[in-house]
Amino acid sequence: MTVSSESSKPAAPARATRARVPDFFIVGHAKSGTTALYEMLRRHPQIYMPAVKEPYYFAVDNPQPPTRSGRSWRTLEQTGTRAETFDEYLALFEDATDDQRVGEASTHYLWSRTAPERIAAAQPRAQIVAILREPASFLRSLHMQLAQNGHETQKSFRKAIALEDARREGRNIPRHSVWPACLLYTDRVRYVEQLRRYRAAFGQERVLALIYDDFKRDNQATLRTVLRFLQVDDTVAAPPSRANPTVAVRSLRLQTFWRKVRSGQGAVPRAIKHATVALTSEQLRRELIHPLLQRRVVYRAPPAPDERFMLELRRRFKPEVAALSEYLDRDLVALWGYDKLD
Repeated sequence: MTVSSESSKPAAPARATRARVPDFFIVGHAKSGTTALYEMLRRHPQIYMPAVKEPYYFAVDNPQPPTRSGRSWRTLEQTGTRAETFDEYLALFEDATDDQRVGEASTHYLWSRTAPERIAAAQPRAQIVAILREPASFLRSLHMQLAQNGHETQKSFRKAIALEDARREGRNIPRHSVWPACLLYTDRVRYVEQLRRYRAAFGQERVLALIYDDFKRDNQATLRTVLRFLQVDDTVAAPPSRANPTVAVRSLRLQTFWRKVRSGQGAVPRAIKHATVALTSEQLRRELIHPLLQRRVVYRAPPAPDERFMLELRRRFKPEVAALSEYLDRDLVALWGYDKLD
């Protein structure tokens, strides 16, 4: 079976020839507990997940808005992703034993329009795990994450959302953004459309949709649900994990300078890096200096949300939440407070 793609990368073969294709995929969303779930699952003796989280292999062809000149932006494939070829991707799982279930976690897979078919071409019997979060809080957290990663330069969440139409036309794209489509925030919360693509590719029984609120309230109960879904021992517990917490950027200029120091890019940052390396040990930098500088200088705790704008977003997303409630046969309208909107 061959899957057509806008990407130049050929579709993955229907069967792996030299290594195992993952048995299951955590497909997203970001900022919804996916990293915490990944960390808990990889501690299970019957599960193998690679040290590299987010291989992104099956989502390299996410569509990109055009640049001002009309050409397409670079795809993730062209930006030096971890696995350029199918063999390189399979190499991530070569240490798995025969009695382990193999999985990976890439949050862009749920958002991607073509990842379900590409995954199905490589592993027709794959099991899919998705985690969904209340849309407005999810996008706010995602905006801060993209600012932290350097993809987003607009510190105002409201203004970043307002820029979507311009960015679809290739305008107001941050100069160093390597994947501008990630800035089209509201495309991420088309939950029913996203789940339908996976159910069409794998069948309803092979797609597990989790709700972030449940996972946040009781890590262990959600973990047991996932372990039963994967048909492994669900009595194996894992310590609760709070990974990848949301932070806000104090100053985009300061963050950019910090990144240059870490990479040694530029004369002054390079001199600072060399001096730090000469005067401190790698362990001291890794365990104390870098975390302290990031926590006290570069980043800060998230500010209080703009409740007026959050209300505007929830009114905008209420039809999607109502549709998701019907699709999953669960009252998410009430759970997420959409029944109390003014």
